[in-house]
Amino acid sequence: MDLSKATLEIFTKLEQKWLSHCDKAKKTRILSIDGGGTTGIVAGAALLHLEDQICLKTGDPHAHIVDFFDIIAGTGVGALLAALLSADDGSGRPLFTAKEAVRFISEKNSELFRPKFVGVLCRRRRFSGQSIDKVLKEAFKREDGTALTLKDTCKPLLVPCYDLKSSAPFVFSRADASESPSFNFELWKVCRATSATPGLFKPFSLTSVDGKTSCSAVDGGLAMNNPTAAAVTHVLHNKRDFPSVNSVEDLLVLSLGNGPSSGGPKVRCNGECSTSSVVDIVLDGVSETVDQMLGNAFCWNRTDYVRIQANELVVPDPGLVGPRLGEAVLEEKGVESLPFGGKRFLTETNGQRIENFVQRLVASGRPSLPSSPSKESAVGPLANGR
Repeated sequence: MDLSKATLEIFTKLEQKWLSHCDKAKKTRILSIDGGGTTGIVAGAALLHLEDQICLKTGDPHAHIVDFFDIIAGTGVGALLAALLSADDGSGRPLFTAKEAVRFISEKNSELFRPKFVGVLCRRRRFSGQSIDKVLKEAFKREDGTALTLKDTCKPLLVPCYDLKSSAPFVFSRADASESPSFNFELWKVCRATSATPGLFKPFSLTSVDGKTSCSAVDGGLAMNNPTAAAVTHVLHNKRDFPSVNSVEDLLVLSLGNGPSSGGPKVRCNGECSTSSVVDIVLDGVSETVDQMLGNAFCWNRTDYVRIQANELVVPDPGLVGPRLGEAVLEEKGVESLPFGGKRFLTETNGQRIENFVQRLVASGRPSLPSSPSKESAVGPLANGR
């Protein structure tokens, strides 16, 4: 009898422990930021609201966005925001808060994207490569002058570009950088590579820290303006960093758009689209296609995938600039993709959707993933270079 009681007590405790473990099972949390434009107003407004809500709901004024996400991905200006938010100051904390990152892009915008007119009649506009290089180098440098690399991030970072040498997308990631110095690049160069929009910047050539891997990069937006699908695929296949992820059911995703590239195709009087309009169509088309795919993947539980995008403000009021435009985006009704195409307006605003998302983030606690790798990994380079 006593033995039976003891056995029952043991199994009861084991059962409670197992159930407790299941209750604490956490979803892997992904933050993805689109490219598009040079100001990042839409994504910036969403990030400010996101971090404000995290601080409010945790009661911690020093809480940062990286404290509640397992991986951050970004393209173009979205990559610059992602890198600023995740760059490690050397103590495992980010160099920039969301407010500081958004202010940095706002204050440095004229230097990051300084017009440089070329051609006989100075009618072709480009941006100065020297100016943006200088700003990015200063941004991703510690107080002791050390240049930050992909390994020097608080959480895994994912940034795509398009490599003209291989005629294929090239994805910079902390996972690859941790495995081999041949895939570790300086952060400022990574941001520069994904921002090299054809026609506005010349292709940007960069090499890894050991000089063994090179890339001739143009804007990552041409291939992955919305990097959310790349981030989801990366997490599903990276068992070293995300061993508990087996399907999208294990993920919680926040995808931030940067607004449509234009108010619609610019059609010439002969009925043809201009070259610049074709680029805009590509950028918007890539983002919308990815959103549609992920909407289908998460259709079983819409709350696990939240997309924030400017929808009604395709051609905003000229008076809506800077912070006022950001506030207007948060006040817009949210929109989600339907399984068989098309979209529908939701009853919640974009701001409310972020607030509800933060409730889930905070309720599940801070991720347990390690911060930036402290030493070289013993794992060898990936096969075939990737």
